[in-house]
Amino acid sequence: MRRRDFIAGFGGAAAAWPLAARAQAPAPAMPVIALVSAAALDEVYTRYLVAWRSGLAQLGYVEDKNVSIEYHWLEGRYDRLPALMTDLASRGVAVISSPGGSAGAVAAKTATATIPVVFGVGDDPVRLGLVASLARPGGNATGINYFSNEVVPRRVGLLSALVPAAKRLAVLINPRNPVSGEVTLRDVQDAARALKWPVDVHKAGTRDEIEAAFNAMENDGIDALFIAPDSYFNSRRYQFASLSMQHEIAACYSDRDFVEAGGLMSYGTDVADMWQQVGIYTGRILKGANPADVPVAQATKFIFALNMKTAKALDIKVPPITRAQANVVIE
Repeated sequence: MRRRDFIAGFGGAAAAWPLAARAQAPAPAMPVIALVSAAALDEVYTRYLVAWRSGLAQLGYVEDKNVSIEYHWLEGRYDRLPALMTDLASRGVAVISSPGGSAGAVAAKTATATIPVVFGVGDDPVRLGLVASLARPGGNATGINYFSNEVVPRRVGLLSALVPAAKRLAVLINPRNPVSGEVTLRDVQDAARALKWPVDVHKAGTRDEIEAAFNAMENDGIDALFIAPDSYFNSRRYQFASLSMQHEIAACYSDRDFVEAGGLMSYGTDVADMWQQVGIYTGRILKGANPADVPVAQATKFIFALNMKTAKALDIKVPPITRAQANVVIE
């Protein structure tokens, strides 16, 4: 081979190398969001998930296009939260998104001080230790406060208007979710004290325990019941509606999904809207916002839902003013 032919050939091969290298280079890895919920994925939470994805999409993030999502539906297994959050922290996911409960947010914050955490919590996030203040969170967590505990007096008051002759109030909490249960119990006792209602405490965290709790309440003569906000309880909403009817107990809930399943009444935030806001916040963090500087948002949409069919079956005379206050009335 002549010298100039060799040099020309070598130069051509060298020029081709960068093109080949570029063609073979792996695509940049997509950021990974870990979505954690203590609930089970059913038709209601599918709707919430659509709202959460809609929030992400508003910031330009679409699953499998420019972001990867891990889904963790714990189906009431709160005991799995610490190990799960430790695993997510060790793998360095981009964001932990935990709408709909204090337990997940607290577990995430305990597991990592560096990975961003976007929460949706019903209790005061300052009191929970998630942020230093609502305006300046100051750490790795921010999100939405949807006031499930702050509205307890309002919910208890609406229940008392429906069953003014009730002598005692029972509150049902999930012992597997102590973060939320303890706060709820304190707030219910304070609200009931103002109405001079004695409070009986019942605990249940499984289907069988829920049934046993209703049997005990009937034996104790309970006719008014406050169901604590709890993601697992939401997945048992049809059981609650059936047992309340069977035992003739007027029960109130935090979420309209219980009322649509046959429950008597609910008062609380618009949960789908809260999930969407958590999705928006998650997108903001992916775009580079620092959680320490992103103020905690506060829910502004609240819904009072009333099931008139259930009221009639329980022989409850709904005062006209109470019915007029309802945003959602199921006939």
